[in-house]
Amino acid sequence: MKRVLPVSLAALLTAFGLLTLFLSSSVIFDLFGIRAKEGNYVLLVVWANFLSSILYLVAAYGFVKSRKWTIKPLGISAIILVLAFAGLLIHINSGGIYETKTVGAMLFRIVVTAVFAALAYVLISKNNK
Repeated sequence: MKRVLPVSLAALLTAFGLLTLFLSSSVIFDLFGIRAKEGNYVLLVVWANFLSSILYLVAAYGFVKSRKWTIKPLGISAIILVLAFAGLLIHINSGGIYETKTVGAMLFRIVVTAVFAALAYVLISKNNK
């Protein structure tokens, strides 16, 4: 029963990571016509999401194995996303084109990543000291 929560979180993080990996790589590599459907995407944000997706998958493995290092890829991902969000704001303020949904999506992704990092700390790092 003690393993149910970490494994469930790993499953959620894996699904989130795979979806992010699919969507970001589809935009980067122009797969399945998704690039055209995305509209005015900001490439910096797409690359940040791509890197984060790989880090999510690494962290999901850490959740399954209850490794103390699980918080590190999530923390790195949060930093990448915050820096990309700052870059997005600079892009917006300098008159660059973007989709308004990108701002909300970035805030959502940052919060989700921070929540997973906090859960990793509480469930794994703190309990394995």
